[in-house]
Order: sequence, then C-alpha cells, then structure tokens
Amino acid sequence: MNVKGVLKDLSRNKALLLMVLPATIWFLFFSYLPMAGTIIAFKEYRYHRDGFLASIVNSKWVGLKNFEFLFSTKDAFLITRNTLMYNAVFIVIGLVLAVGLAIILAEIANKKLAKLYQTGMFLPYFLSWVIVGYFVFSFLSFDKGMINQIAKAFGLTATQWYNDPTYWPLILTLVFLWKSIGYNSVVYLAAIMGIDKSLYEAAMIDGANKWQQIRHITVPMLTPLITILTLLAIGRIFYADFGLFYQVPRNSGTLYSVTNVIDTYVYRGLKFTGEIGMSTAAGLYQSFVGFVLVITSNAIVRRFNKDNALY
Repeated sequence: MNVKGVLKDLSRNKALLLMVLPATIWFLFFSYLPMAGTIIAFKEYRYHRDGFLASIVNSKWVGLKNFEFLFSTKDAFLITRNTLMYNAVFIVIGLVLAVGLAIILAEIANKKLAKLYQTGMFLPYFLSWVIVGYFVFSFLSFDKGMINQIAKAFGLTATQWYNDPTYWPLILTLVFLWKSIGYNSVVYLAAIMGIDKSLYEAAMIDGANKWQQIRHITVPMLTPLITILTLLAIGRIFYADFGLFYQVPRNSGTLYSVTNVIDTYVYRGLKFTGEIGMSTAAGLYQSFVGFVLVITSNAIVRRFNKDNALY
C-alpha cells in the first residue's frame, strides 16, 4: 500500500473528513461496537460483580433457547402478523402520500407559502411519542375527549376508545402518517427541486399538461430514490415503532390484539422477567430477517433495473 499516497489524500480531503468524523464516531460506538454484544443472544445472561464483560464470559451457553421465547408462545403469530401488516401499510401508504405531498409542494407558485406549509407538516416529526400519546388522549378520552364531547352534543353514545380494538388499526395508521409524512416528503421534494427545468419546458412546448409532466418526468426521475428508500424500509419491516404502539394506546391490555408487536412484546417480557438474553435474541432475529429481506429485494430490483438497486 502506498502510505505517502494515503497521507496525501487525507491531507487533501481533511476538511471533508472532519465533517464526517462525528457521524463516523457515532456509528462506531452505537452501531459497530455493540454488535459484539449479540453473543448474549446465545447465553443465559447473569450479571457478575466484576463488570459487564465478565458477566458475558461467565454466563451459561444456552444455544437457541432464547429464540424460543418469540416462537413458542401463543402470541408469536399475533405479534408477527401485527408487525408485518402495520409496516407494510406504512410503507405503501406512506410512500404514496410522501411523493404526492412533495409534488404538490413543488407545484405551489408562492414559494413563501410553500415554505410555511412545509414547516407546518414537518413540525409533528419533532414531537415525542409521549406528547403525541397525550395529544391523541385529548381526542379519545372517554370523559373529556373532544370526539366523545362532540358525539354527546349530537345525542350520540360516547365510545370507550381505549377498550375497543376495532378502530385502532386505523387510528395508529393515521397517527403514524400525520407524524412522519411531512419529514418523508422533504427527501422527495429535494429530489424534485434537482430535476432539470429544461425537461418541463420541453414538455410544455410539446403540449404536455401538468399531469402529463408529473407522470412522464417527475415520477420517472424519482423512481431510483423511491426504490432505494423502499428497500431500506423493507429492511426494517420486522421492527415496529415502539413509541407508537406503546405510548399512543397507553399500554391498554384490551388493545393488545391490534397493538402488540414484536418490540412491545419483548419490552414487556424484559420488564417482567429481566431476561436480557431474550431481548438480545429478538433484536438479532429482527436484524437478520431484515438483512435477508434487503438482499432478496435488492436482487429482485437488479433483475429489472440495475441502476435502481442499492448495489
């Protein structure tokens, strides 16, 4: 290896390297180093007074016993179904709405007004799920909730929202989209702003209307980005947003049939049993399945269009 060449490149690009240094350190400490802890998934972890590393070394090997927690219980099918179905809906509907919203914002002639709309839709993303949970509670509370108060004013019967699982798939979907759609649309809006304006001018000269411009220019130009972000989302399809499924339904036991997902199930198991090995096994299982799904999805995309694949 040419050491002088490497040092010369480092010196030439030191400004750029300093810019990426914080992110590199973050990934090193919070993404790569913790991977060594996955060994706990195959051990019956017990704390040792000599410290964390000694606890791992001295803990008993149990093989795949920790993984049985996810598959041997009666709730295994339920939590897997809920996790997959919710994420599938979030990916599909979220993609359509985010792209549509980005296109609408890009078409607003008054750019100051567009910035105002964008800021308003971006704001919910910065709210914690605890705050969102109380916000939803202000609407759905049986005694003081706005919806029940309006229903009573019209002579209708109040609904005990936190005891009836019928409506919660729709409620959780709407809350998730409300909170995330503005943030997701920003990425697509930035991509739209980068499209060569001469393409639209040529289309207008040829007589294309606004819908035809969107269909034949905007959407095809966004397709590579849409594909990449969808592939990344598929990689996390076995992960659920813990705050959404735990804070918003307020951990109501009567709603577990539609709100219990892998993450909340593991959290409750860890909370009551203290089995760290079990929770580690669940995280490793989710990561492995996500990895397989990304590889498989990317291979399918490559068969149709190599340029749109991740690699």
